[in-house]
Amino acid sequence: MKKCLLLLLALNLLAPMPIRASYVVISSDGSVIEEKDSHDVQSVASISKIMTALVVLEHSELNEIVTISYDASHQVGSSIYLKEGQQVTLITLLHGLMLRSGNDAAYALAEHVGGNVATFVDMMNEKAAELGMKDSVFRNPSGLDEEDGGNLSTCYDMALCMKAAMANDVFRKIASTQNYHGELGVWKNKNRLLAEYDACNGGKTGYTMNSGKTLVTSAQAGDSESIVVSFRESEYFELHKAKHEAFFEQYQEYVILDQGLYKTQGIEFSVAEPFVFLAAKSDQQPFKIVTSIDKNTVTVMVSSGQVSKTQSYPIIKQSLLRKVFS
Repeated sequence: MKKCLLLLLALNLLAPMPIRASYVVISSDGSVIEEKDSHDVQSVASISKIMTALVVLEHSELNEIVTISYDASHQVGSSIYLKEGQQVTLITLLHGLMLRSGNDAAYALAEHVGGNVATFVDMMNEKAAELGMKDSVFRNPSGLDEEDGGNLSTCYDMALCMKAAMANDVFRKIASTQNYHGELGVWKNKNRLLAEYDACNGGKTGYTMNSGKTLVTSAQAGDSESIVVSFRESEYFELHKAKHEAFFEQYQEYVILDQGLYKTQGIEFSVAEPFVFLAAKSDQQPFKIVTSIDKNTVTVMVSSGQVSKTQSYPIIKQSLLRKVFS
């Protein structure tokens, strides 16, 4: 049944793909700030490896040893030059995947985590469905598209993927690494925005003849964080820097509730992910926070002027509290 659903999704994405530039800018809470044709579907090349890394991190330990297969060592394109029979730590392969875009690293990780590449690709598609990436289908862990058409997605879907990946502390550290000194040598990150723009804290480059240039970057200033994804933009690093700077100039994100345990009106509740409220800097309206309680949940609503946002949290019974609302 799972494979039938993936086949149907793939067939739906076989319509002629537009050959035009597109981009999207989102905030850390997923709000779309600006976009141009961000739901156009196309081959996305090596930015697929963000999903590869996320699935690996959710199903493995960093100190695991990976034995390199013949198939992994013979992948074409970008490579970290792995050899058949070589044993490499998983953390090293993740850096090779994200910094150097190693297709051999992608296949080695997929075989190790999934048992085989096909099973791992199923895991990628399951994660995409979980994240709401409705216009995406993954066919391989690397993003190569010469043989099977490659991995199809949109700027918007890949922004959702990056948002989820940046919620993982290990991914954030790897994606922000400019130079990695590891067991296989020293690697420099291909995402040159890390070196050229101080606010940049992660990203992934991609390119094939079919996809053109693809790029995902994230940047942070204080509590505010933005993600930019672009397809087929010629000056893509310059575009990303300009979009991040414009976001920080015009918007501010406020962390209303951080991850942890809270109490209001004698009721304790748990916050799994930070509750972030996005406001335009031009809006000088004060915040208003209202909480309500029903049988199983605490609902928190934040409003400022005409903008509001609501989140609900499960009620728990814990004695350890991080913060008290009054």
